[in-house]
Amino acid sequence: MRRFSDRHQLQTLSELNVTPLLDLAFVLLIIFMITTPLMENSTDLVLPNGQTSAQPVNMDKVQTVSLHADGHLTLNETTLTLAEIESRLTTLREGEPELAVLIRPHKELPIQRLSEVLDAAKRAGVKRIGFVSTPPQ
Repeated sequence: MRRFSDRHQLQTLSELNVTPLLDLAFVLLIIFMITTPLMENSTDLVLPNGQTSAQPVNMDKVQTVSLHADGHLTLNETTLTLAEIESRLTTLREGEPELAVLIRPHKELPIQRLSEVLDAAKRAGVKRIGFVSTPPQ
């Protein structure tokens, strides 16, 4: 007589028990639901430090493009069109490769107009472009 005679009756289960997986999924869901609102309000931005100091800019080489509220453009207090500003900047940059441009947009102008002036300065080959704004009061 065999001691373990019922071994032939053992069968392997062909289905996977998903209960522990569902428990884990629900616990993770609850954790993410609790922590997500806390993460949205706590975004601290730490800017990297640069090793090089800012290069001084010769203000004689700086051209100022102003975008006024009524839509007209000025280059150093001279009213010009966008194409004229681009051609003047190209001419000035050929004479001075380190030419810098300051763009002074009006606060109520659409961003599209600012983008057009920025693209014109880039097409003129200007590498140094800055924006002038008023600090918050």
